[in-house]
Amino acid sequence: MSSKRPQPFFSRSQVTLVRGLWMVVTAILAFMTLFPLLWMVSIAFKPAAESFSSNLIPQAPTLDNFIYVLTGVPFIRYMANSFLVSATVTIVALFFHTMAGYALARLRFPGREVMFLSIFSTFLVSLPVIIVPLFVIVKAMGMLNSYAGLIIPAIFNAFGIFLLRQYYLSLPKEIEEAARIDGAGYWRIYWSVILPLSRPIMSALAILFFLVNWNSFLWPLTITSDPDLWVVQLGIANFKSQYSASWNYMMAASTIVAIPTLILFVIFQRQIMDSLKTSGLK
Repeated sequence: MSSKRPQPFFSRSQVTLVRGLWMVVTAILAFMTLFPLLWMVSIAFKPAAESFSSNLIPQAPTLDNFIYVLTGVPFIRYMANSFLVSATVTIVALFFHTMAGYALARLRFPGREVMFLSIFSTFLVSLPVIIVPLFVIVKAMGMLNSYAGLIIPAIFNAFGIFLLRQYYLSLPKEIEEAARIDGAGYWRIYWSVILPLSRPIMSALAILFFLVNWNSFLWPLTITSDPDLWVVQLGIANFKSQYSASWNYMMAASTIVAIPTLILFVIFQRQIMDSLKTSGLK
């Protein structure tokens, strides 16, 4: 009895053609993503008279824009403010979010699902919707023009709690049961078992929280009128007046601000992808 191998649905030439088309599409999307960054860097090295020229490579590249941004305005202070706010929010948020995610994933108590759905529903509410009542609350608490006003409202984020809960649901319960047999309580299990296992997802959330607060603009603009409390995005916006904009200075400042975020992404991109794959949606 002779048997014939099933014929492939696509020929080798067709598979090669499809792969070639996908590579072309990927290259086009990559170029569309990178071109605004390249254009930003290009303008950052151009003098003011050449800012609107169509050439990507500056005809007379200069570092004067960067020198002015770093010395002519207190931009280093703006970066220090952004770093202080971003780092503080990231550390405090991870501390509270890990506890909340663990409680919602593992502890059994009345109203747990209702509480989780209430937290999850805040995804539907954006900052512009609640910015007025949030401003009223912050003003009543005396936190206008203060680091507390910049930090405290930005700590609690439903996305972090949701992602951590999904991650903890993927962890095997046998690990916690073994720790409970050894006499460990909830706090000891959380501190000695759950947190060490949470390093991949915490690394990803740390980067995401840091980037969100590093690039925040609307909330700092709303509650700070003191230039000493300005963050980098307000400093960049300060280069634009009502009738004109110093685009060469804005692009130089934007390039400086983008460097730390690019470094963080290059260092932790593997942790971000691994944690997002591991967390899943259950």
